[in-house]
Amino acid sequence: AGPDVGWGAGWPLGALPVLLGLALFAFGLTLFVRTVKLFARVGEGTLAPWDPPQRFVAEGPYRRWRHPMITGVLFMLLGEAAAFGSLSLLLWAGIFLAVNAVYLPLVEEPRLVRRFGREYEDYMRRVPRWLPR
Repeated sequence: AGPDVGWGAGWPLGALPVLLGLALFAFGLTLFVRTVKLFARVGEGTLAPWDPPQRFVAEGPYRRWRHPMITGVLFMLLGEAAAFGSLSLLLWAGIFLAVNAVYLPLVEEPRLVRRFGREYEDYMRRVPRWLPR
């Protein structure tokens, strides 16, 4: 189905899903930008696989949960789905979450253990994967 801005409700009720979507998107974008900056400043790298962080990053939102960058992207997708009333975007957000729920523990985290060793293993024991402490 195509976009349904305002979810079919007239003004002013139709503004609520748009405002919710903007709030979700703004939160996600803020979280994403903050984590990218931490990768650059603390990790001395980027999120790109050809220029990954050289140092392990466990500051800012990474102190509370292991994958805040992915969470930021998920919130941006959910915000778009809410603002535009798009089931397609909501489905895409669900697929994004499902893929990462499999990829991160099976591929990404083992790579990080190989890369950063005991420091990352200790981090995994202390810091939850998805829900912040």
